[in-house]
Amino acid sequence: MQSLSQLGPSEIFLVARREKPSTRAQLWFTGRLSFRQETNGIRLKNRVEFSPRPVPPNLIAAEKEEAKAVLTLFFKKQGLSNSLSSRLINKSDLFIDHLVSRLHSVHKARYLVGRELTTLEIRDSLIPYLEQLHEEHGDLLAELVVSFPDPPAEPRLVASSPVSVLPPRGDTDSAVDTRKLRAVSRVSELDTEGALRPQTLYLLDLGLNLEQIKTITRKFAAFPYYSLDGKIKPVVEFLLDLGIPKSDIPTILCKRPQICGISLTDNLKPTMAFLETLGIDKNQWAKIISRFPAILTYSRQKLTSTVEFLSQTGLTEEQIGRILTRCPNIMSYSVEDKLRPTMEYFRSLNVDVAVLLHRCPQTFGLSIESNLKPVTEFFLEKGFGLDEIGIMISRYGALYTFSLKENVMPKWDYFQTMDYPKSELVKFPQFFGYSLQERIKPRYELVQRSGVRLLLNQVLSLSGIEFEKVVKKKMMKLVSNNVIAEQSSGGLL
Repeated sequence: MQSLSQLGPSEIFLVARREKPSTRAQLWFTGRLSFRQETNGIRLKNRVEFSPRPVPPNLIAAEKEEAKAVLTLFFKKQGLSNSLSSRLINKSDLFIDHLVSRLHSVHKARYLVGRELTTLEIRDSLIPYLEQLHEEHGDLLAELVVSFPDPPAEPRLVASSPVSVLPPRGDTDSAVDTRKLRAVSRVSELDTEGALRPQTLYLLDLGLNLEQIKTITRKFAAFPYYSLDGKIKPVVEFLLDLGIPKSDIPTILCKRPQICGISLTDNLKPTMAFLETLGIDKNQWAKIISRFPAILTYSRQKLTSTVEFLSQTGLTEEQIGRILTRCPNIMSYSVEDKLRPTMEYFRSLNVDVAVLLHRCPQTFGLSIESNLKPVTEFFLEKGFGLDEIGIMISRYGALYTFSLKENVMPKWDYFQTMDYPKSELVKFPQFFGYSLQERIKPRYELVQRSGVRLLLNQVLSLSGIEFEKVVKKKMMKLVSNNVIAEQSSGGLL
């Protein structure tokens, strides 16, 4: 007898649409996980046996939220907007139930021992299945999701959308609000004795307040359904053992609540070990996770693809390790949509991309159209050549991270009043990194009053004490030269 997990996507879909169930399937633990549907007295041939113990409702609810998140991510990768994806998801309850049923069938051994699936395991199980459905049904996949278990209708194309039939916006907005309200209300839910749920109390003890927990829940509705002893507490204790201060835990959870859905033994620790093989300094994990906890939630494939790209730019393994340690959020950038186009743009300016990545990797997170091109065009308008701009960015990678209007332009305007040629900025583009009011103006005015002349980098890069020493030394030399000149002119007379 064939189980549900052995059926292909089309077979499951055809069975479901041929004999639409009048009652919901129930999922149970012990014994063999099974799936059974009664259809007007007809029992499906692909019957699965039930065990005597049901899956806890809170786990079912959490898995539904995880399945919705995976389906939303999949739709976005197909080019749908956030709002469009949400509208489809909120009309796909039966399909979401089907995805959860599939999870229980594929991972029945895990449920037999009462072990929950992690976020990554759910993602790794459902994405290939959705990809197979998309390959078989193409643009009709959206219809299939909404109409499941009925067959998708013929598409009624909308010019501005790749999806044929969409639910009314009012209905979906209402569904979104209802689901969020249900999850948020769980945060402040009281038991029979008037006490908050243990999960909420534990999070409050960590330093979060109720509003923060509700904000997390609005962004990630599965969070309040996570088991305290099975998921939240083990992850938090592990983070504390790494040396992360307790005061940083609320920030980490607010940034990436999904981290609590990751299995320590099956995902989190192996991911950390894998990243260490890529060069991350294992002694810096506390800082890395506090700075960018999402790095632990990425698939190994994504991590590998980013490292392979960095290697292709000419960086050594040691340099890559330093970049990942200093700027772990570079892992969040898409290789094809962000990193590679940015690399090609800088290469068009004759910039050594490996040097730039090593010095200022955050530059690669900037928008080419909104951030990079306007700065380049500004310097071109001021008379700098492309080669000179390339030298400037190679010498000072942070140059493009500054606001053009609030930083670069005011400092350029002041530079125009300084007695230096433009070539000084090519030699010392770090000029744009110093405070105009607290560093540039006061020091240059002192140099002017002293009557001495210094290179631009001497004016700004020296410490306060060293700067004063250099100015005094120049002044003494100037006085000495003047005395000698006067004596010489007197002798001639």
